[in-house]
Amino acid sequence: MMLTNRDKAIIKDLTKFRVMDRDSIAELHFSTLKKPLQAANNVLLRLFRDGEIQRSTAFAPYVYFGPEVQIKKNSQKIGHFLAILNTYKEIKKHGFIESFLVEPKYGNKGVAEPDIYCRYRKTGFFIEVQKSIYSEKQMREKIERYVDLYNSGIIIKPFPHILILGEQRYALDDEFPFKIFQHQNFTQFIQSLQPEEKQIQEKYILEPNSGKIKIQIG
Repeated sequence: MMLTNRDKAIIKDLTKFRVMDRDSIAELHFSTLKKPLQAANNVLLRLFRDGEIQRSTAFAPYVYFGPEVQIKKNSQKIGHFLAILNTYKEIKKHGFIESFLVEPKYGNKGVAEPDIYCRYRKTGFFIEVQKSIYSEKQMREKIERYVDLYNSGIIIKPFPHILILGEQRYALDDEFPFKIFQHQNFTQFIQSLQPEEKQIQEKYILEPNSGKIKIQIG
């Protein structure tokens, strides 16, 4: 059977994210239908039977993989990739994502290996999705690898901001050549920016016949 445009989009996302759960596929590709989960089940079963995608029944609901993805069907990495996928869905709810790369590689092993490179609101971010608890030493070593990447010149300036998403906060008060943000999730990060955005909206206007300056917000 010839692949539909939706089939191709699903396979493309499975290759991009490595692994996706059924509910996320339904959310991203079948949300306009009356029964998105049922439609997703039917399409995914057809693609699996046709050998176009892989799946694992070790999870409920099932999870699916791109055709060329090499990962054990019960790998602990699956939870990591699903967390990256959930971060993508969360960012998407806040606006258009200009670019989203999963575990991009920059040069030789030993330099920073971010979980995500994302370009959002014309700003680049390297995002660390922290499912595990790192020690202060481990996190500092991770950030130092970003410093090495910064100094390598591989990345065109401006260098992306570092966004650490997770429950734990780390003592990263030293001067680094890039900004570091720490929040539990992307929504909390966006909310933390609102005071700055409100200041940008302030307008200074001259009141007629008085010569006085009035601040108008909004």
